[in-house]
Amino acid sequence: MPPSYTPPPFLVELLEARSPTGAEFEAQAVLDRHLRPSADAFDRDPLGNRYATLNPAGNPTLLLAGHMDELGLIIKHIDKDGFLYFDTLGGHDRAILSGRRVSILTKDGIVKGVTGKRAIHLMNSKEREKLAEIHEIWIDIGARSRAEAQQRVRLGDPAVYDTGFEILSGSICAARAFDNKIGCYIVSETLRRLARRRPELTAKVVAVATTQEEIGTRGAITAGYTVNADLAIAVDVTHATDAPDSDHKRFGDFQLGGGPVLARGPNINPLVFERLVACADAQKIAYQIETEPSATGTDARALQMARGGVATGLLGVPLRYMHTPAEVVDLEDVEKTVQLLEAFALSLQPGEKMHF
Repeated sequence: MPPSYTPPPFLVELLEARSPTGAEFEAQAVLDRHLRPSADAFDRDPLGNRYATLNPAGNPTLLLAGHMDELGLIIKHIDKDGFLYFDTLGGHDRAILSGRRVSILTKDGIVKGVTGKRAIHLMNSKEREKLAEIHEIWIDIGARSRAEAQQRVRLGDPAVYDTGFEILSGSICAARAFDNKIGCYIVSETLRRLARRRPELTAKVVAVATTQEEIGTRGAITAGYTVNADLAIAVDVTHATDAPDSDHKRFGDFQLGGGPVLARGPNINPLVFERLVACADAQKIAYQIETEPSATGTDARALQMARGGVATGLLGVPLRYMHTPAEVVDLEDVEKTVQLLEAFALSLQPGEKMHF
């Protein structure tokens, strides 16, 4: 049997927080509670980003970003019988939308529901082969009429899958929103550890928990402008390809337990990449390399282009079953990514910019 593993309480609280993109309130409350005490300054902005600053007089300025938002649903119609119809927040796989328990975030608290569609027994052979459209799936909250449903839910209320954190074996765990509570945790935990090593720190470090990444890196756009950093590293998840039916020629070889994934390509400053490699080697941290031929679908895309440009890196945590209610990661990879970020921050010299 694998050894037992105790996950960090901060991480578990973030994973259990319901934070659909644009309504990240529960995750923000967790960050306010766990991250604020370690920061020299703590702030927020109109998009809901959280900024924790350490060593504010330091130079250069290093921005660490991980997004706190997750996939969700948004209520768009209530029919006469009290069934709720919705649109998606972020990219969902329609094949797995039906038959899910969901939590709807309302002004009066959580309303529980179940997604449903016509049962397979009631379909003809052609209908069974067809993937249901979003408008053919609904949420059942047990209401008997539109009036009853409207007493509990309003149009525009967001929802998330109602699944939680669970240890599968040793340090390998499943959760609803590892994408990207894991990156949010990593940058926040890195700042908390750096706070205990202030005398060694030359750089000003700003850990930003960004919002609305799942609909276009929107929080990172404002964060990049606000912080005006010299260097930035985004932390997100990336696809582990060690599960069945993975095309390694197209997507590369990335394994749970193989360590953080260092991105390399036009979205990545080459000097930042080489420094991350050097820090990983010095700390004896195993790592993997992923090639990115264009702008990535992460906060790194926005951060690199902020103001006059920012020397940007990207770290990924290998993850199986992305954008499903049961994403899987190895928490040892998470710990190694924190260690690598901490080493990178401490390696920075006064005024270092990494221009090339």
